[in-house]
Amino acid sequence: MTTPSAVERPAPTHGCVRCGRQVPIDVALCEQCNPLELKQPSATQFHGIAALGIVAAVVVLAILARGAIVGVGPFTGTIDGVAAADGGLAVTLIVRNAGSKDGATTCRVVPDTRPVGGAQEIVQTPPVPAGGDVRFTALVTRLGAVATGLAVDCQSP
Repeated sequence: MTTPSAVERPAPTHGCVRCGRQVPIDVALCEQCNPLELKQPSATQFHGIAALGIVAAVVVLAILARGAIVGVGPFTGTIDGVAAADGGLAVTLIVRNAGSKDGATTCRVVPDTRPVGGAQEIVQTPPVPAGGDVRFTALVTRLGAVATGLAVDCQSP
């Protein structure tokens, strides 16, 4: 009795990770892409490329952020008036933008005695024109309901 000859099946292959040519399953790169005959690219290479991409993206975003805020501020603020209001104090502030671009900022309102670690309220300003002032009133709830002396400190970017 004769047995039929076994048909040879082709070895499994996949595409080279660089160029896509078919290579044996246990090889990552073809001969043209892998002149040093490495079995597969180093994990350090893959992670290094990814880390480099992340660092480059952060640098680009930092440059764009810097360009967006350059010329805004510094800001100075003064208290123009304090009056009792429902739930706190109505504080009128005048904020000046000494920069060359319009911008908004936050100002910290504190008692004029400026106790370290004491009560304070953070107030967001409306947009302040470049080289100009804005006058606005904000409700401050953390400093009580009795009109007292207050001080303000505005942040610069």
